[in-house]
Amino acid sequence: MERWIMHVDMDAFFASIEQRDNEAYQNQPVIVGGLSNRGVVSTASYEARSFGIHSAMPMVEARRRCPQGIFVAGNHSLYKAVSKQIFHIFQEFSPLVEPLSLDEAFLDITGMEKITLNQRDYAKLLKKRIKDELGLIASVGIAPNKFLAKLASDFDKPDGLVIIERGLEQSILRDMPIRRLWGVGKKTGEKLQALGFRTIGQIAQASSDELAKYLGKTLSYQLIELANGRDERKVEPERDIQSIGNEITFEQDLLQAAQVEKQFLALAEKVGWRLRLSGVKARTLTIKIRFASFQTITRSQSLLEPTNFDEVIYQMAVNLYRQVKVKESIRLLGITGSNLSLHEEESLFQEDQKKKALYHMMDDLKARFGENIITKANLIQKPHNEKDLPKG
Repeated sequence: MERWIMHVDMDAFFASIEQRDNEAYQNQPVIVGGLSNRGVVSTASYEARSFGIHSAMPMVEARRRCPQGIFVAGNHSLYKAVSKQIFHIFQEFSPLVEPLSLDEAFLDITGMEKITLNQRDYAKLLKKRIKDELGLIASVGIAPNKFLAKLASDFDKPDGLVIIERGLEQSILRDMPIRRLWGVGKKTGEKLQALGFRTIGQIAQASSDELAKYLGKTLSYQLIELANGRDERKVEPERDIQSIGNEITFEQDLLQAAQVEKQFLALAEKVGWRLRLSGVKARTLTIKIRFASFQTITRSQSLLEPTNFDEVIYQMAVNLYRQVKVKESIRLLGITGSNLSLHEEESLFQEDQKKKALYHMMDDLKARFGENIITKANLIQKPHNEKDLPKG
């Protein structure tokens, strides 16, 4: 049976939800993201994109390009709830659904046309379900593999539906720029351009051995396979969580060690909560520090026993931080837990049992009333000037 993969990508997801739920936002340039001067754009509506605004753009630049835009901090709990509804619909269209983010996924629809409709009508039905039930627009790409399906979903946005038929792969890819290949980021793209490559068709004709001299054997093979429209990866409905973390960019750079350690306490609280919420513990903890000069460093350490306790995460983060020679102010901090253990073992220590009971009570309050309902006393700040507040 010939394999067919569908890639579904919600159009301007966060901004579209805001426009759906706020009549005054409809047909207006809506920009969702961090509203501080150091914030970045998460999503821009298509009306805002006409001003050249795009994801990851500094919010300052977005305001300069579109001062009349509607700037929204966003409601991530709402976005997650809507995402859950969308994925419920996906599950009705395929038993194999691989999430890529809140608003996009791969669906393996191999053989579905045998029992229902052809691929195009099947995609139309899915798009209609999302529009009728949730008031949102999705773009769909269908192709023999994941790479081509994802590429196709981006061809005719918004509200696109593009099918790449088997046998047309190379003719479609031939004249596309190399940046459209998975695995070609800025640095790899610069290397390829320096070697004279401009199009995917040129990569398709390249010698794997010659390309490996500059990019390595594995990446060279992958790029040539994709350039020829070949991608054997399966849709994987259950993907293990690799890491859980949180980071924050500050409105004002941090100058004092006490400020840094206080922020690590806030980050440890968030990371601990998210680890427990996911039912996992982290054996390896990593801190991330970005200085005012934009130099970014990471430091990691592994524990004898995995943890999801805030105070253990905090102490580890502070210990790692104190080993760093800090010569300038800090604009970003982050903590990530990795090397996760999905099956929690009961501790033999009574103290750990007491902590577990305490965290269970705290997490229950957070689940019922929101993550910020309870926090460490050291993180409660007295009123002060807005400019002193760190913002994400």
